[in-house]
Amino acid sequence: MDDINIVRLYWDRNEQAITATANKYGNYCISIAKNILGNKEDAEECVNDTYLNAWNSMPPNRPSILSTFLGKIVRNLSFNRYKHNTADKRGGGELPVVLDELTELVSGKDDLEQEIDLKELVKAIDTFLDSLSPEKRSIFISRYWFTDSISEIAIRHGMKDGAVSMTLNRLRLKLHNYLLERGFEL
Repeated sequence: MDDINIVRLYWDRNEQAITATANKYGNYCISIAKNILGNKEDAEECVNDTYLNAWNSMPPNRPSILSTFLGKIVRNLSFNRYKHNTADKRGGGELPVVLDELTELVSGKDDLEQEIDLKELVKAIDTFLDSLSPEKRSIFISRYWFTDSISEIAIRHGMKDGAVSMTLNRLRLKLHNYLLERGFEL
């Protein structure tokens, strides 16, 4: 079933919307949640909560890209679950490594969100990503949006792990310099 029809099911309050969403995007959502949480049971719970949140938000929301809409919900729920799990000295997954990699970009500013207009930062990052080749953009987004492991990215792109790591290092440095050139204080 296509996304327009799935969204229509939500708007019609038809419970088949959940089944159609699970059939089309279940593996996608599980992958995102599991990469963040490192735990299948927690990931499945976040995915179920994603379906509930989608149900509760449509209407009034009518997402134009359902996969992105669901991906954002499952990421936010998974990050919240990750925070809960690590507060209880549990957790795992790829998230700690990904966050460590990104700390190179932000060199210790405590109130970064207060110092930069977040919308301008997002716009600058989008522009940066648009300037990359499709392969490099895919590698960057796979790592920092979907929190895929280096090995998963390497397999997907037919590369060695070291080549993916080097590409990511170079992209982070390039993004860092790009943001500095545009006046962002990192």
